[in-house]
Amino acid sequence: MKASKTKDPQYITDKKGKKLSVILSITQYKKMLEELEELEDIRLYDNVKARKEKTIPFTQYLQRRQKKHA
Repeated sequence: MKASKTKDPQYITDKKGKKLSVILSITQYKKMLEELEELEDIRLYDNVKARKEKTIPFTQYLQRRQKKHA
């Protein structure tokens, strides 16, 4: 069965017509997950920036990390 390319989701409803679940194509679902992950990354970045901590170069971080695990 070929997936519909429509952006309108389908719903599973109860006998009274109340929406209980939504049916999305795998493509729509994966895109939604990717967008949620990107939003989470943005939120985490904003939280770190709000702390206004001193930064160090990435190479220096890697050196420190390597020393800790040596």
